[in-house]
Amino acid sequence: MQDAPQNPVPEKVTGIAHLFAATRYSSQGFLRLWHETAFRHELLAAALGLGLLVILGAPLAWIVAVAVLALLTLAIEALNTAIEEIVDHVSPEWSLAAKHAKDMGSFAVMALLFATGLVFAVALLSTFAA
Repeated sequence: MQDAPQNPVPEKVTGIAHLFAATRYSSQGFLRLWHETAFRHELLAAALGLGLLVILGAPLAWIVAVAVLALLTLAIEALNTAIEEIVDHVSPEWSLAAKHAKDMGSFAVMALLFATGLVFAVALLSTFAA
């Protein structure tokens, strides 16, 4: 007789139950990300930057542009963390391929941080120039 698996695969859900399950999975992902210092810093920077734009009376289009880029940054940070988790699980020993995967994930976050910072700077400049 076989032993029951230690981590049984959960049954797939459909319909409205899928919506609730997906929301739960997303919440669990957010809670996992909360343990990443970079994620907390990016979230804080987004909140402060958006708050500053609102306080300074920046046009709504600039606020939305920065908000969208900030959300994309958080999403890419989540994917980067997922890459790191999978790489660490599959390749616990050091390897060049694992290093490259992690470095490229990190670069993706950095590139989006630069893009967000550039749009934020332009939003500030255009607000002061108006």
